[in-house]
Amino acid sequence: MFASAWRSVATSVETQLTATYFRGSSSNPKLLLRSWRTIPRADAPGFGAIRRRFLAVPVICPSLVKLQKLRKVGFRGMHSTLEDVQLEGMEIKILPALQDNYMYLIVDTKTREAAVVDPVEPELVIKTVQEQQLTLSKVLTTHHHWDHAGGNEKLLKLWQKELDVYGGDDRIGALNKKVQQDDTFTIGGLHVKCLSTPCHTTGHICYHVTAQDGSGEGAVFTGDTLFQGGCGRFFEGTPEEMYEALCTKLSALPDATKVFCGHEYTLQNMSFARHVEPDNEVIQQRIEWAKHRRASQDPTVPSTIGEEKSWNPFMRVHEATVQKHAGGATDPVVTMGKLRKEKDTFKA
Repeated sequence: MFASAWRSVATSVETQLTATYFRGSSSNPKLLLRSWRTIPRADAPGFGAIRRRFLAVPVICPSLVKLQKLRKVGFRGMHSTLEDVQLEGMEIKILPALQDNYMYLIVDTKTREAAVVDPVEPELVIKTVQEQQLTLSKVLTTHHHWDHAGGNEKLLKLWQKELDVYGGDDRIGALNKKVQQDDTFTIGGLHVKCLSTPCHTTGHICYHVTAQDGSGEGAVFTGDTLFQGGCGRFFEGTPEEMYEALCTKLSALPDATKVFCGHEYTLQNMSFARHVEPDNEVIQQRIEWAKHRRASQDPTVPSTIGEEKSWNPFMRVHEATVQKHAGGATDPVVTMGKLRKEKDTFKA
């Protein structure tokens, strides 16, 4: 009840501030409210176009800039801006949630059918679906942890329409489509293949999404298995399982595959990656890029499978530099285990 009351107060305050701002600025023709403007992503070639919701205000007054950020991130704790990524045959809507989680809407650009990944904050999901006039039909749950699956039941209750809820673990709330390795289904004309990646949890599933005919770069939704520059803790699994997940299954995807992970952990993970390979220039470049993005509270997702192979120590356990850091063992599985143990207590 308290949370509901706070959301109501926050929304009211935000609305009043915004209204006051525009009333006071209506005489300035350069002030425009722009919604979902398509912009090129010049800092990441090949990533296609990103669509971003923001207020355009002249950079002449610090208070106006602060208000712009207020509208982008909001009183309600949104940790990043909302962005759209355009891929072949699909649109991925990045929806920040909780302190550092990401939810994703996967949209077939032709049919406008959509699926949501890990809808822990269902109100934002429904708001976006309705604003964009989408047909929401599926829920893709990566694993049973509350910050990923905890919104499933509420989403079904609020949506009040039939939804297929996919996942690989009986502990997932509202599950009605249990899947396993190599199971497939569709989102409109998009093809989805399930990859079983147990370790963080025993029932963890990653979802690889491509155009129906398999063309295009595609995207993989990795939950808490693969992060940008890192991987999830081994809560219910072993180094052998994480090695299989990262270095066999996910590494086998095309290098151009976009990686949409479950959390905004990039700077923390890349700090550890630099600790492991201090002479890796690609890591330092990515850190500087990520700092720039986070300074504007913009998401650092997605990366690509090829990029992860170039900077993620947990996908580089075959490399001599990484093995040397982990004690010199040439067995990549041993290296995987030692890296994760070190990372568990690492302080950036």
